Amino acid sequence: MTIRDLIILGCSSQQPTRMRNHGGYLMRWNEEGLLFDPGEGTQRQFIFANVAPPCVTRIFVSHFHGDHCLGLGSMLMRLNLDKVTHPIHCYFPASGKKYFDRLRFGTIYHQLIEVIEHPISEEGIVHDDGKFQIEAYFLKHGVDNLGYRVKEADMRKFDKQKLKNHGVHGPLVREIEEKGQISIDGQTVTLDQVSYMRKGDVFATVIDTLPCPNAIKIAQGAKILLCEATYLEEHRDLAKKHRHLTALQAAEIAKQANAKQLVLTHYSARYQDLRGFVEEARSIFPNTDVAEDFKRFDFPR
Repeated sequence: MTIRDLIILGCSSQQPTRMRNHGGYLMRWNEEGLLFDPGEGTQRQFIFANVAPPCVTRIFVSHFHGDHCLGLGSMLMRLNLDKVTHPIHCYFPASGKKYFDRLRFGTIYHQLIEVIEHPISEEGIVHDDGKFQIEAYFLKHGVDNLGYRVKEADMRKFDKQKLKNHGVHGPLVREIEEKGQISIDGQTVTLDQVSYMRKGDVFATVIDTLPCPNAIKIAQGAKILLCEATYLEEHRDLAKKHRHLTALQAAEIAKQANAKQLVLTHYSARYQDLRGFVEEARSIFPNTDVAEDFKRFDFPR
């Protein structure tokens, strides 16, 4: 069985707390392990989450403020220590290349792993291998900061009852898939008559931004939208000053984007109780939950 879930490795903002580590988010999706914004201590959080770091195949950095990237170097060194044989793809704003290099080569170690860098300077599709399509768009945070949208490929699915009704069985199933149509008892049966296209699911991250059109674009139709909510509405002035969102604003983005589920994260250390975030966001977008360290969110087909 393939694993599909989102694991919260940390959900604090700039300052960790006793209960919340710097941010870090692992999306396990079929054969891929997508790690977003590994903050300080992410390597250790894997241990507490009971997840093996070698599952990571791609690392995404939204921007190079410390709480979003200080765990990058240690994660790469851990994967190196584990001698992973698959390449590690790293996505980040191209303007932050010097910071990426400092984090990657900040200490002495003998590199064994293959790291493939994807510095991003232009918005749009940054990867498409036929299985996943990854898009990146700049958000509004005062520094180059990317939100990511990951979509799995659409998949053709056969309808068992329609196959039976049209007499398509055994080797004929593969034949109609390859040729698009076949003839049975003098009648032409097309692929569309016995199957349908299942739209690929979307996971979106909007981390550190003021409200902006690109946030909605990234989140459009997402099955899970992971979105920062650093403040509550009572501190909206601080959110604006520091270029962040409130829980209410995050909910408005989810609603406008027709997302399916909203997961709030990146809370200011001033808040110990997260109930206010849930109440505030659910007044606009009912299917809202809050991230907490080591919490898991299923991502079923």
